[in-house]
Amino acid sequence: MTATQPDAEADVLVIGAGQAGLSAAYHLARRGVVPVASVVPSTSPAAAPWTYAVLDAEEGPGGAWRHRWKSLRMATVNGISDLPGIAKPEVDASEPSSEFLTRYFSDYEQQLGLAIQRPVKVRTVSRQDADPSGRLLIQTSGGSWSARAVINATGTWSRPFWPVYPGQFTFRGRQLHVADYASAEEFRGQHVLVVGGGISAVGLLDEISKVTSTSWFTRREPVWRDDDFDQKAGHDAVALVEERVRLGLPPQSVVAVTGLLWTPTLRAAQKRGALNRSQMFTAIEPGGVRLADGGFLAADVILWATGFRAELEHLAPLHLRGPGGGIAMDGTQVAAEPRVHLVGYGPSSSTIGANRAGRAAVAGVLRFLEGKHERHD
Repeated sequence: MTATQPDAEADVLVIGAGQAGLSAAYHLARRGVVPVASVVPSTSPAAAPWTYAVLDAEEGPGGAWRHRWKSLRMATVNGISDLPGIAKPEVDASEPSSEFLTRYFSDYEQQLGLAIQRPVKVRTVSRQDADPSGRLLIQTSGGSWSARAVINATGTWSRPFWPVYPGQFTFRGRQLHVADYASAEEFRGQHVLVVGGGISAVGLLDEISKVTSTSWFTRREPVWRDDDFDQKAGHDAVALVEERVRLGLPPQSVVAVTGLLWTPTLRAAQKRGALNRSQMFTAIEPGGVRLADGGFLAADVILWATGFRAELEHLAPLHLRGPGGGIAMDGTQVAAEPRVHLVGYGPSSSTIGANRAGRAAVAGVLRFLEGKHERHD
């Protein structure tokens, strides 16, 4: 094997084995695409099936759910859709979501024989040559791959977003992102500032405010919903996010469009005063923060519940981002690159959206492959 030859080949390479990646693998298998390892050499290459491989950077099944804090239980986690083809087992509402969903994903992989390869970290995806329909070269921690198409399902958990504020690095207390959160107990006796306007922020405010004092800061006044979030509202919200990515703008979270839904748990937090929101502070100082009205608030901890960004750095050699800072999309396909589909990105970042995106991406990839009228080089 020379330095210019890949170590392995597949027709379709799926990157990531969270909900979106498993959905893509399921639909590939359902459409007759087979794992690379199961291919039997044939004297008739034209009759050989399409092949796929799934590379996952995690040590085991579960995707980002492996890293969720133990106090996030199935009773309080946002609605989780079944993976395609196999329904969730009976849910114990008191079980940590990290344990339940990791077990569900593991059983799913085994029952369907998806042959996930892990831990394999994808470092770069580039074009193997100048042919716009040619192969893609994928460099990983476990060697290189050549593929005709890539379905990227790397999610967001590995790219927490940290805003930059004046004086941030002078703070003598502790700063952490929600991605590093373990439990409220570690903050007992300290004053905790929670920054962010999403589901994680209000959920952690509820939890932490039961054991210590908290303050809540957001850039904008959160929008709360009392009504049920019905199918039409969900469709409309996803359509707004989809329009942004179609135009090549960075995607908004679906929650940014839908607002926050009042639940009995959050109503109780409101009664405790935990959801009294303050306008964003203007600067961070060694002992706390400078408030918008010029006052000072002492703090021991700043917890940034400020969301995540799509993990797409490995796609940088393809130069997919446009002037708007995002990637222009046509459904799940990158508009300018038919060999690359993004699932779990933009409108497909919800669990329902991830399942649908997996199916749509597979359909698009197979249309591309079949349009080439060839199986193997």
